[in-house]
Amino acid sequence: MSYMVMGVSGSGKTTVGKLLAQKLGLHFFDADDYHLAPSIEKMRSGIPLTDEDRAEWLLKLNGLLQEAEKAGQEIVLACSALKEKYRLVLQQNLKNELKIAFLNGDAALLQSRLSAREGHYMPATLLASQLNTLEVPVQALSLDVVHPPEVLAEEIIRNFPPGSAADTGAEA
Repeated sequence: MSYMVMGVSGSGKTTVGKLLAQKLGLHFFDADDYHLAPSIEKMRSGIPLTDEDRAEWLLKLNGLLQEAEKAGQEIVLACSALKEKYRLVLQQNLKNELKIAFLNGDAALLQSRLSAREGHYMPATLLASQLNTLEVPVQALSLDVVHPPEVLAEEIIRNFPPGSAADTGAEA
């Protein structure tokens, strides 16, 4: 079983994902590191990505999840995964369940976090577009980002304890 920490930009996916991976002794992957150069340039320019822009990126991330699974490894992936169809692509051909933690937050809080963030290509101006695109996941643990990252990581572990996929029956 691997974990995905998802949400819009500024929700704390990377911070919580790294903490979760550290606590569980798993490898951490940030989906932002796998965007194609043209997509990064679009975002840097304040242009929202389309489904077509995301297609190859999602397949690359799914391949990463499949490779980890074939190697018998569990990983933590931080990924926006804004739409249900994106989450389905990420989970396709996995034998084990991908445990999803959705970091949800108030738009004003997210905007303030993005405005304070430095060194990232995703401008705060794209938050509204991400919130409009977001399809809140039904099959996920929903966590409010007002809580500290440490608390959020612990809550994910409490709800998705290591080895729980074997206990609950992993989904194909």
